[in-house]
Amino acid sequence: MLPVVLVSAAVLLAACGGDGSSSSTTASGDGPKVVATTTIAGDLVRNVAGDRAQVTTILPVNADPHDYEPRPSDAQAVADADLIVRSGGEVDAWLADVVSSAGSDATQLDLIDDVTTRKGGDDHEEEHADGEGIDPHWWQNPQNAIAAVEATRAALVKADPGGAATYDANAKAYTEQLTAMDTAIAACMDDIPASQRKLVTNHDAFGYFADRYDIELVGTVIPSLSTQSQASAGEVTDLVKTIQAEGVKTIYAENTVNPKLERAIADRSGATVGPQLWSDSLGPKGSTGATYLDMLRFNAGTLADGFTGRKGVCTLPTA
Repeated sequence: MLPVVLVSAAVLLAACGGDGSSSSTTASGDGPKVVATTTIAGDLVRNVAGDRAQVTTILPVNADPHDYEPRPSDAQAVADADLIVRSGGEVDAWLADVVSSAGSDATQLDLIDDVTTRKGGDDHEEEHADGEGIDPHWWQNPQNAIAAVEATRAALVKADPGGAATYDANAKAYTEQLTAMDTAIAACMDDIPASQRKLVTNHDAFGYFADRYDIELVGTVIPSLSTQSQASAGEVTDLVKTIQAEGVKTIYAENTVNPKLERAIADRSGATVGPQLWSDSLGPKGSTGATYLDMLRFNAGTLADGFTGRKGVCTLPTA
């Protein structure tokens, strides 16, 4: 990983040029400056902060957090932050270098810690306690996102007590939306026979989603929690055989990963490649994954259609 250094304002501006790859900031009132690592963490924070805080998201849309190389502008944002919100785990482990380079002493909120210790927990974390470590893709279960929203609310109130009423109201309203989406997705999946709820995706990013909605995760193209691993020829052959044996109709690529290998596996197995799912990053404004709620809505609806071979299977809340 390249070292991150603080540089002059002119160089920082050049680094953020017009290629669409710079971090995003929403400027607002007199509240704290908050930096979030991933687009999903950033969206959760914005829904709680509303117009009260200035929120900067380090990763750009459609970026793969697993292989992100921090930029000088990231260190500047962290240096100015009052609160840093990270998703946690392997997806933003690079943050430590950014914080060190920035010399930041800002409060850090690690969302995965609050998700894994929430009341009732999530059995999925324990399944990855050995080997690669805890699965960092906690946001694929909306109930985990609700826990993350509460942790974010508490952190914002601590950083900005004068905004407590705003943060409390925003968190309550957003939690109601997340709960409604979770309930609707669960109802839709329950209506699909278990024998049809079989999932093959690019990498092991949908374990939380599968566990929450009783979906059988048949296999992944990259047999890893990270997109930086590679499948061997033998693993690809085994996956093709599994897809055929399980009668999987559709396999899914993801928005942050090139779908070339999925297409080859589909050709060999007789399955089709479905629309790309939103996995590790949200999409640009106006896309089907522009927000976290959009992501849940699109992924659930797309998977339900693929499981059943019919269109419009799910009726899910809209914004």
